Amino acid sequence: MAKGYWVSVYPAISDLERLTAYNELAGPAVQAGGGRVLSLLGGRVVAHEAGITQRVVLIEFDSFEQAVAAYESEAYQKALVALPDGVERDFRIIDGID
Repeated sequence: MAKGYWVSVYPAISDLERLTAYNELAGPAVQAGGGRVLSLLGGRVVAHEAGITQRVVLIEFDSFEQAVAAYESEAYQKALVALPDGVERDFRIIDGID
């Protein structure tokens, strides 16, 4: 079965303190949903092509369906409420390949 992934790119963060509050709620929700964080905010980046070094978070799940269910979970929906307006985020759930 193909894995599922959450991919989050953060082009702009103007309220890091409130983003930390979101992370404190989102982390346990992701773990409860079976997610494993594969990349961290603030990790090393070598940018090519457009040269953009935005923050990227990559989270792996055992399946695409598990990734969708984790996003739709009550715990993660509560975390989303804490995501501040000052954070611009591009979020996707994608299917992996076998």
